[in-house]
Amino acid sequence: MKVIIVGGVAGGASCAARLRRLDENCEILMVERGPYVSYANCGLPYYVGGSIEKESDLLVATEATFREQFAIDCRTRCEVVGISSDEKTVDLKNHVTGEVTTEHYDKLVLSPGAAPIRPPLPGIDLPGIFSVRTVPDARHISEWLERGTTAPAGMDKYTGYQTVTKPQRAVIVGGGFIGVEMAENLVHRGLEVTLIERGSHVMPPLDPEMAKLVNGYMTRHGVRLELGDGVAEFKQAANGALEVVTGSGESHMADIVILAIGVRPETALAEMAGVEIGERRGFRVDEQMQTSNPDIYAVGDAVEVKDFITGEWTLVALAGPANRQGRIAADVIAGRDSRYRGTQGTSICQIFEAAIAQTGVSEKTLSRLGETDFEKIYLYPNSHAGYYPGAKMLAIKVLFRKSDGRLLGAQVLGEDGVAKRIDSFAMAIQMGCTIYDLEESELCYAPPFGSAKDPVNFAGFVVADILCDDMPITHWPDVGAGFLLDVRNPPELEVESVSGALNIPLPELRDRLDELPRDKEILVFCRSGQRAYYATRILNQKGFKARDVAGGMLSRSHTVSS
Repeated sequence: MKVIIVGGVAGGASCAARLRRLDENCEILMVERGPYVSYANCGLPYYVGGSIEKESDLLVATEATFREQFAIDCRTRCEVVGISSDEKTVDLKNHVTGEVTTEHYDKLVLSPGAAPIRPPLPGIDLPGIFSVRTVPDARHISEWLERGTTAPAGMDKYTGYQTVTKPQRAVIVGGGFIGVEMAENLVHRGLEVTLIERGSHVMPPLDPEMAKLVNGYMTRHGVRLELGDGVAEFKQAANGALEVVTGSGESHMADIVILAIGVRPETALAEMAGVEIGERRGFRVDEQMQTSNPDIYAVGDAVEVKDFITGEWTLVALAGPANRQGRIAADVIAGRDSRYRGTQGTSICQIFEAAIAQTGVSEKTLSRLGETDFEKIYLYPNSHAGYYPGAKMLAIKVLFRKSDGRLLGAQVLGEDGVAKRIDSFAMAIQMGCTIYDLEESELCYAPPFGSAKDPVNFAGFVVADILCDDMPITHWPDVGAGFLLDVRNPPELEVESVSGALNIPLPELRDRLDELPRDKEILVFCRSGQRAYYATRILNQKGFKARDVAGGMLSRSHTVSS
């Protein structure tokens, strides 16, 4: 059997290596149109920023690795220019020699990835405007950033203008993963950074109130955020700089522009092969990564897969799913019954000293689908035991089904322990767990690493209280003109207070019940929600009608529009 794999990065490389481990006799040809195979494109922003020092550190494996270790015919700078699914042949062009050859296959695996979106805006091809997809892209960005220190006095070889200083101003277009990571790394290189995002917040997959916390971290580190505005055109300024003009008419000067608008599946191969393209414009595959042609498989950023929670077709450009899909395609080709369960979008992004992570479905997605059988909570536990030095507060949002407690999604932001918690939530979602399973989860504990009641357990405890009606809740956007009871201590009110709220500190509550109305629902809050829970329990057992305002003042800071 001969298998041709088109694309040598995450999905394709994983498929090739896995297939060789399963079948020593299979003839495997892997082709990649770029100069490298199996490189860490997720690390490109960190190479630009200097955290990854050498370009070679981005190369997970090389052509030689695949040839010598796996006996795989690996060809770089080799592009597919034609596919005949009837004759089961692929036409390959060697970009070094210009030669075009034809190869026969028994099975074909397509892993072309997704290309950066580069809209046809005026001036978008001016020097100094870059996308970030490949190792050469990162190299060219680094060279551009260094050109002021290496170019001789006179005319700049890129722009034709006099250049005597290094680039100092960067504009990033797009606030997704690449945009946010590039913003951080360019700040680390000493540049003034402006990030322009057409949407209302950075990190579009997040719910807006969690993204608001990300906005705060970025602005505190000097990133200028221009939200709700898109780029209309690029101009060359008189001194060789770039002028970025937005749809609102704002103008931003830059010495370098990074396009991080998003990616779209590369589907030229699908059109060549005549396989089905889905409604999201990606390769339509089944759970065994098989396209509409039984001898052609597709994996990675270009394929449409089912969302694990909603069952919707979706596109997910993440390395983890791409690697798993490559392994599954190899398994199926080798005769094993492997299946892809679907994706839940588990991801994490560094934001200076913090990290933002998410898994499962967001509230805005549930609302878009018209779902009503769900609720959310906000909690703010410490990353590890509070008495051990260095504990940091985590901001956690958990979404769950009201009818059966099934865990639907989680978003976590903090400066310590974020990955540990999102991975726990992700595995719980993968296994179809409920919040009651979170209560019972036995997670590792020692003071430097966690608490006896881990934040994941704590989320389960809180939701269980809600579902058994021990802690009825409401949220700040829904309080309206309700009767507000603040159970914090007076010194806390000097820092921040809520107009119209009655303050009765929790220790005084039992002695001051006569100050509260019995004909109105009482909405109770504190700093984070814990004291409000205690107060709600007291009031409801004393014949009052009370609800806890979820997350207290901490949630108010990012869920209520300022």
